[in-house]
Amino acid sequence: MTKNYSAIMYTEFGAASVLEPAERELAEPGPGEVRVRVVMSGVNPTDWKTRSGATAMAPVAPEGQVPNQDGSGVVDAVGDGVTGLAVGDRVWLVMAAYQRPGSGTAQEYTVVPADRAVPLPDEASFEAGASLGVPAMTAHRALTVHEGAPARLAPGALAGRNVLVAGGAGAVGNAAIQLAAWAGATVAATVSGPEKAELARLAGAHHVVNYRAADAAERLRTVFPDGVDVVVEVAAAHNLELDLAVLRSGGTIAVYANDSSGGPLSVEVRRLMVLNVRYQFVLLYTVPSAALADGAAAVNAALADGALRFGAETGVPLHEYPLSETAAAHAAVESGVVGKVLIRVATSN
Repeated sequence: MTKNYSAIMYTEFGAASVLEPAERELAEPGPGEVRVRVVMSGVNPTDWKTRSGATAMAPVAPEGQVPNQDGSGVVDAVGDGVTGLAVGDRVWLVMAAYQRPGSGTAQEYTVVPADRAVPLPDEASFEAGASLGVPAMTAHRALTVHEGAPARLAPGALAGRNVLVAGGAGAVGNAAIQLAAWAGATVAATVSGPEKAELARLAGAHHVVNYRAADAAERLRTVFPDGVDVVVEVAAAHNLELDLAVLRSGGTIAVYANDSSGGPLSVEVRRLMVLNVRYQFVLLYTVPSAALADGAAAVNAALADGALRFGAETGVPLHEYPLSETAAAHAAVESGVVGKVLIRVATSN
């Protein structure tokens, strides 16, 4: 007997209102795939940007698309050739919908390649699991691309390094602060005001500076007289001058986003040559598979150590919506709500 389940889908690009409820037929996992009963779905900026068509890599699939890359749940079925996962395992999901329009996490069940389902440590909640994915994995990649960087973060891996996290109150910024501090770096964060400064401090930033202040570069140079080794950058064009003012010779600017205007990044070649600056651009979807595996292992280790946490007390307020209000959840992220937006897909774990 065929089993149908609830999902949210869209058949055209547009505002959050294009997200509509749908019924889908339960599918079996193929070779190398697992089926997951989704408990929580996480919403990231990449999700609404894809839904709107702003950053979509392909047209909307004729059969429609299920949004959201991140989530958490329980393995419900395992395809041939899958090792390391079994029915009943708790997992967190990353890039579930990448090149798979029917596999987003805004639905009760999803079928994904096994390497996109990562065992969720016993100590971690499903809410934490759905908050990982794109933000935590992006942060890990940004922190491991500098000269002499470790492939995988661990306690002491960044000892002696100075890290500057731009946008320390954002999801990636928060994860970068927590992971860098866990790995032994001295961490500074830039924010736009006192409320976000408190969020960055709760995340574990050792120093917090308002980037709008006229003396922002001077304050950071006081903290880091020898300069910054790594900048985790969310607004590459807007922060260009500040980054170059505080970067040490041979330092790295790891760029995972640009400012909201999407303006071009224009640099003086000679100036960057003198500093031996390394610009590393980070898009999780095209990160090498080995680096993704290292990131997942490090994220799980930090979770197990209690060094990667979520909730208002760690600078990540959680905002929960039911599956039926996925459009409202998308609208909240699109409007710039501070914290992590989650969708409860299952009423019980």
